Amino acid sequence: MLNLDAFKTSLTLPSPLIPFRPDWEGASKVSLFVKRDDAIHPVISGNKWRKLSHALTSPLPKAVVSFGGGFSNHLHALGFICYQLGISFTAIIRGDYRAAPTPMISDLMKWNTHIEYVDRITYRQRSDSAFLDKLKQRLPDAIIIPEGGSQAQALQGMKDMVDEIEIDFDFIVAPVASGATLAGIISALNKRNSTAGTVHKAIGIGVLKGEGYLEGLVEQFLPAFQYQTDWHIKHSYHFGGYAKAPNELQTFCRDFNNTFGFDIEPVYSGKAFWAVKDMLARGMFEEGSRIIVLHTGGLQGAR
Repeated sequence: MLNLDAFKTSLTLPSPLIPFRPDWEGASKVSLFVKRDDAIHPVISGNKWRKLSHALTSPLPKAVVSFGGGFSNHLHALGFICYQLGISFTAIIRGDYRAAPTPMISDLMKWNTHIEYVDRITYRQRSDSAFLDKLKQRLPDAIIIPEGGSQAQALQGMKDMVDEIEIDFDFIVAPVASGATLAGIISALNKRNSTAGTVHKAIGIGVLKGEGYLEGLVEQFLPAFQYQTDWHIKHSYHFGGYAKAPNELQTFCRDFNNTFGFDIEPVYSGKAFWAVKDMLARGMFEEGSRIIVLHTGGLQGAR
């Protein structure tokens, strides 16, 4: 068991920001960079640490409860962190995997996680105040972290990521599922745009079907700002829905992983990089644009 300071020494922060030079159509007309949050830690990969970093501070909670599916990157990262820090962790998982645990669930079992399998009807109550009140009564020593780590503290963690970027840029591109990552980026850019005199824009890549819905998830975290960052979500790259990975996307990810010095997966990062490739070919970025693609990790979910 580690204390929090010792645990943090295992993290690679700031995460690397590397030039990215694919031979894609249109790529030579812009400058591309990748913010390698996937390199923060081999287990706690990507934006999951960013979202949790301001929720798990000293003094540490005695116990934590959170929610997710059978392949959840969030539960996987949180389970490992709690195991390392000696925090009791309860994972409420949608669906019953007792007969055939996923690789993620097998890891949680190894890390002494208490797992509760619930049906879809019960799982839908995960944000219901009456359901959460009963959970607090049953587990009074625990803090409750929402599905995906999407909470107010998550925005500060994403601001930390943006603050690490010391080069000038025009766009940050990031995958969008629960909305907190993009909301944190927008919040950070609001501050940077209001003081820097430049215009930084954010583009979200929806990894699930949800035009309007995903925008609502982002907006729930954003108070009214006098200066509003230019942001939008692209909805053409979800490939049929969350975790849908047709052959062309899987082939793209395999070719990518065999070509470049880091890996992507088809649920989040694969769709984001596919989108950037397509947008470049369509001439959707002005010549000379400086574009940062956020690699949010999540490679374990592809196992």
